[in-house]
Amino acid sequence: MAVETWISVFQDTLDEHEIQDKWTIDFDDALTLQGWDQYISGSFARFQCSECKRTWPSKRVPVVFNMILELDKTGKVKVRCVRQECKKCANPKMEEPRFASENIEVLLERLVKKILIRFYNEDMGAKNNTFHHVGRIDGPHETAHCEGCKLGICRQGMT
Repeated sequence: MAVETWISVFQDTLDEHEIQDKWTIDFDDALTLQGWDQYISGSFARFQCSECKRTWPSKRVPVVFNMILELDKTGKVKVRCVRQECKKCANPKMEEPRFASENIEVLLERLVKKILIRFYNEDMGAKNNTFHHVGRIDGPHETAHCEGCKLGICRQGMT
């Protein structure tokens, strides 16, 4: 996952919404941070096993955003993308998702709207951007291989 892409898209989205405060975004394994607000979204992503090189799509990969606006008007966002493991390998490791740039844009547009609502009291309406996917994604959800299910934050596993 190209961290630079997330940073660049986040800054561009903040600029488009004319947010004057300084905000940063980075990745963190924490699920919750004391005193921070949390927003969980999800998007289509692809995974590749580092052992057998098998690839697979996933319709709704949870992305956890923890955010705070400090008293000095500097905002921080910590991101955690939920991983999955290969169902074919005997001892699989959790693999990082790969999001298309269009889906990173949608995720971060939604995040910035949440920031505007939460920290700047703006009414953003109900417009919903849609995610883009490539290939078939009609298989069953693999709860046993989903980190989000194991952590209790995956909506797919909550049926």
